[in-house]
Amino acid sequence: MKPFKHLPAFLAVASAAVLCLTWAQQASNLVLPQDKGKDTLDVSAYPPDVQKAYKLFAEKCAKCHTLARPLNTSMTQEEWSRYVKRMMHKPNSGISDKQGKDIYEFLVYDQKNRKDKNPASFFKALSDEELQQLQRAQGK
Repeated sequence: MKPFKHLPAFLAVASAAVLCLTWAQQASNLVLPQDKGKDTLDVSAYPPDVQKAYKLFAEKCAKCHTLARPLNTSMTQEEWSRYVKRMMHKPNSGISDKQGKDIYEFLVYDQKNRKDKNPASFFKALSDEELQQLQRAQGK
């Protein structure tokens, strides 16, 4: 019996994990224009279920990026759906399907009731190409 028979497989898995964590760290270091906006929101006038979802949003989403990023971004319902699903699949997001649904519902409610009423005051989401250009410009 070889004492290190599984070492190559272990090293491959460990290397992949390190690469994923490095990529996640680099992505969280990326600074978007939205990050420079307001990073809190007064939701006291929102319905209680939306206020609760905001607290969940603040807890989960601040783990990887500023809250200013989504709070200062304007998206369609479909774009918010894709965004939340993408975030749910990030390493260590800890966002369950139910939590993702609640976060999505907060973002859509906020979009309709705050952002859509004053669209000129918010950023449109960056396309994947624009995001890649920004990453290159920031050396990420």
